[in-house]
Amino acid sequence: MDFFNPVINGFSVVLEPMNLLYCLIGVVIGMLIGVLPGLGPAATIAILLPLTYSVEPVTAIIMLAGIFYGAQYGGTITSVLLRLPGEASSVVTVFDGYQMARQGRAGTALGLAAIGSFIGGTAAIIGLTFLAPVVAGFALDFGPAEYSALALLGILLVATISGGTKAKALIAAAVGLLLATVGRDVFTGESRFTFGSLQLADGIDFVPIAMGLFGLGEILYNLEERHRAAKAPSKVSNVWPSRSDLKQASGAITRGSVLGFFLGILPGGGATIASMASYAMEKKRAKQPERFGKGAPEGVAGPETANNAAATSSFIPLLTLGIPANATMALMFGALLIQGVTPGPQLVEQNPDLFWGVVNSMYIGNILLLIMSLPLVGIFVRILRVRAAILAPITALITLLGAYTINNSMFDVTLVVFFGVLGYLMKKFGFEPGPLVLAFVLGELLESSLRRSLLVFGGDPTGFFTRPISATLLVVFILVAVLPGIRSMLAKRKGTTAAAAPAGNGTNQNIKEKV
Repeated sequence: MDFFNPVINGFSVVLEPMNLLYCLIGVVIGMLIGVLPGLGPAATIAILLPLTYSVEPVTAIIMLAGIFYGAQYGGTITSVLLRLPGEASSVVTVFDGYQMARQGRAGTALGLAAIGSFIGGTAAIIGLTFLAPVVAGFALDFGPAEYSALALLGILLVATISGGTKAKALIAAAVGLLLATVGRDVFTGESRFTFGSLQLADGIDFVPIAMGLFGLGEILYNLEERHRAAKAPSKVSNVWPSRSDLKQASGAITRGSVLGFFLGILPGGGATIASMASYAMEKKRAKQPERFGKGAPEGVAGPETANNAAATSSFIPLLTLGIPANATMALMFGALLIQGVTPGPQLVEQNPDLFWGVVNSMYIGNILLLIMSLPLVGIFVRILRVRAAILAPITALITLLGAYTINNSMFDVTLVVFFGVLGYLMKKFGFEPGPLVLAFVLGELLESSLRRSLLVFGGDPTGFFTRPISATLLVVFILVAVLPGIRSMLAKRKGTTAAAAPAGNGTNQNIKEKV
């Protein structure tokens, strides 16, 4: 009964009129953002961070969470109708969703996506409800050594699993760690990398970095890519799938829920990887894999279920360990810190209204998404006709105004412009900004925990291996760092063996012919 009391109280928090309103606003904005190609949830959350200053912490996080999981479904609409993913996690939906649309079954594809998204999201929320307190209780045993190892592992996983080349991701993460050291040293008070600037004495604020890289940077990059103009799609009808379609997709929805939930928990995982893994799994186990890419319902239902389940379960490491699992969760982490809330094991006990309010708001948000997603398809289709040349300047102006209102400082605006240009250049040359932001967020935790641990261990780094949890995490870190090198060596050996094999076979054949 002690477990269910705070859960029930969390529903009373969500059902407050203001929180319900912001939950609705969040999911609607998320769906709109998912529909607009290029402007994802990370960019939107970064742009809207200044608006969260004026509302209660639980209200702000409920709205931002709604934007995140709402965008997962919004991206499906353009994937199915235009063959243009509105969100990275909807890339694989293009393969079969667009083919279904060409066959006159766009409504069926969108209906399967909506139902799968609802089931996957709800299943992940139930898992979050029961698993998060357990993880938080386990994490109470974490000390500086454990947090050092966990932060280090999180940065490495995000850098190695994220899109693009691993070398570029590691470089971006290194830049993020470097930016985290700007300002006064917490232990000695010495200034580091401030170049005599008083504005940098307290370090670089998270908000200008996020708004620059994900907000202004994305706008500049998408303006350059605006030549990919979308054609107005045909009218969508029959959005409720038939019984046979639901039966065919039921297995994919079930598997996508489980796979997405566990992949969302992992640092470096998230909705994009979950959707890709689900599509690969469905195609591999299908009796007729040749149907995939030609309009297979499982190719839509599985990935869409998995990405929503992963989007929800990625809140577990954020709220219970204080470790963001992906770039969007890093922005959530920053939003919580702005509100004076520190995510971590103590959050469940010290701030149960916020914790359970946010968790339970996802039940309401998923119901709202299911109710609104199908009837509003026509409106979203019209939004697609808004030209980027009109939308981009308005968004950029809102971003810069928001940056100024944080501290009424032009220095913050300058930082946003600087990081906006940096974000544009990173995207242009194949560097993902996610590892940079996540490394910046975890950098302070990593440095302070590492130095405290070394003080406890008397400067002996082997002390990390004397504690079971930190030792296990460091062993996993070493394996993740070393495995790619081992795989490449094995691949080279196989290539050498394969190249030598034909020569040997040819020699044997010549000998046989002579005989």
